[in-house]
Amino acid sequence: MITHQDPMHILLADDDEDDRTFFSEAITELKMDNKLTLFKDGKDLMDYLELPDIKLPHILFLDLNMPGKTGIDCLKEIRANTRFKDVSVAIYSTSSSEKDIEDTFIEGANIYIKKPNDFSMLKKVIKEVINMNWQFHTSGLNIETFFFSI
Repeated sequence: MITHQDPMHILLADDDEDDRTFFSEAITELKMDNKLTLFKDGKDLMDYLELPDIKLPHILFLDLNMPGKTGIDCLKEIRANTRFKDVSVAIYSTSSSEKDIEDTFIEGANIYIKKPNDFSMLKKVIKEVINMNWQFHTSGLNIETFFFSI
């Protein structure tokens, strides 16, 4: 059970070191009460999530195009496990291909975010996504509201 008194626990899985750094700096600058854990690939992420006594994240930002275990592979594994039913998954990718967006929607991601290439936009996106009312957002999930744009 996730309570709002706890710091928000955020995970990011992204094979691009610059993107991980950028994301981490944006979170730091937002000065929100959170704990950010970074993973360099899908395998590390899934190994972590499979640990028995971890505190589940509130939200997971997942890059699609990672070598080895891709974002879609991770998403399928996460959604196949009832333990993660309350974890919000934000696909965080440079791709804006309709097929990627549709595939991740079908596989159960909560939102699709195209990586902004501008730091202030990145901060704005992260802040909006973190402050989203996820219960409301996921109750009326449809492909039109799935692709997040500012």
